[in-house]
Amino acid sequence: MRILVHDYSGHPFQAQLSRELARRGHDVVHSTCTAYVSGKGNLAGDAPGLRFVTIGNGTALKKEAYVRRLSQETLLGFELARQVRREKPDVAMLSNLPVPVLVVAAAVLRRMGVPWVLWHQDVTAVALRNFAAADVAPAMGIAAKVFGAGEKWAARRSSAIVVIAESFVRIHEEWGTAGKVSVIPNWAPLDEIVPVDRANAWSTGHGLNGVRTVLYSGTLGLKHNPVLLVRLAERLRESGTPVRLVVVNDGPAVPVLREAAAARGVELTLLPFQPYERLPQVLGSGDVLVVLLAADAGGFSVPSKTLSYLCAGRPVLGLMPADNLAAGLLRQAGSAVFPPEESSIEDAAAWVREVLSEPGLAESLGKESRALAEREFALEDCASRFEDILRSVRHTAR
Repeated sequence: MRILVHDYSGHPFQAQLSRELARRGHDVVHSTCTAYVSGKGNLAGDAPGLRFVTIGNGTALKKEAYVRRLSQETLLGFELARQVRREKPDVAMLSNLPVPVLVVAAAVLRRMGVPWVLWHQDVTAVALRNFAAADVAPAMGIAAKVFGAGEKWAARRSSAIVVIAESFVRIHEEWGTAGKVSVIPNWAPLDEIVPVDRANAWSTGHGLNGVRTVLYSGTLGLKHNPVLLVRLAERLRESGTPVRLVVVNDGPAVPVLREAAAARGVELTLLPFQPYERLPQVLGSGDVLVVLLAADAGGFSVPSKTLSYLCAGRPVLGLMPADNLAAGLLRQAGSAVFPPEESSIEDAAAWVREVLSEPGLAESLGKESRALAEREFALEDCASRFEDILRSVRHTAR
C-alpha cells in the first residue's frame, strides 16, 4: 500500500509506526507540521519505502491569538490537501490535527476518493466545551460549538477511527461513529528512549550533576497551571529538601514560570525543546520527572510525555486527573498521582521528598517504570493492528 501518515505534532511514536510499516513493505510518506512547536521525534533519515515531508513554512503558530491561529490553521489545511494530491496515497491516516486542518483535509480526501483513518489523540470539542464552562475566553462557547461540529463532521467522513482510550468511545457513540472505532493505546519508542546514567553529557553541560532535580519536559500550556511546578519546588525547599526545577519547553508558560520562580526564590533551569537524540539524557537528568495535566482533560487526553518518562526509567510524579489513562500507568509502575491542584502540593512534595531521600526506592521505581514500558509498549502488536485497519479501509473503498 501507498500510505500517507500525517502527524501534525511530529511525535516520536507515530514516526516509529511509519518506519515499521515501511519495513513491512509499504510505501509510506510521513508528514508533519513545522508550525507546531513541541518536542519532536526522529523525523529524519529516509529509508527504503519511507519518506519524511512537512507542511508549514516554519512560522510558529500563535496559540493565544485565536483569530490569527484560525487563519493559519485553515491555510495549513489547504497545504496538507495539496500534499495529498501530490502524493496520491491509497490510504491516509491523520493524527493530532487542529479542527480547521482536519476539516479541510477530510473534505479533500473525500473529494479525491481516498479512504482515511482518523487517529484520534484528543477530542477538541470536549476541551473547548470545558474551557467555555470555565470562562477561559468570552468567545469560547461559540468556538466550542463550531469546532465541535467540524470535528464530528470530519469523524463521520473517515473510513475508520482509532482512539487511544476507552473513554473516547462515549463521544463517538454520541456522534454516531462508534461502529468504526478501534481502541489502540499510545506507546513510546523503547529502542530510542532508553535509561541512561544520571550523570551524563547533557546533565554535565547544564550543571546538573550532584544537584537534586525535578524535571518537566514537553508541551506546557497555561491551562495546565505551570505555577504548580514552582509551588512544588518551593514546598520542597521549605521542608528542607531544596531542588533545582528544570523545565524544557517553548511557549506561553515560559515567562509565567520565570516570573513565579523569581518571586518565590525557586532555582529554575529553563531550556527550549531539545533535539530528539538528546531526549534520553534530558530525561535521565531528572531525579523525579513530573507530568502536568489539567483537571478538565481527564478522559480525553493522554500526555505522551508520560510514556517517554516511563521508557527513560525514572520515578514519575503525576499531577493529573485520577481517571486519566496515563495516571493508571503511573500507578501500575508504583509512582504517584495527585490531583492537579494547589491543595495537593503538600502531599506531592512529601512523596518527592521520600524518593529523593531513599536511593533504593528511587532505583526501584525507575526499574519498574522501564519494566512497565517494556510490557506495554511493544510495537509489533500495535503495528499489526494498524496495518489490518489500513488494509481493511483500502479494501472496502475499492
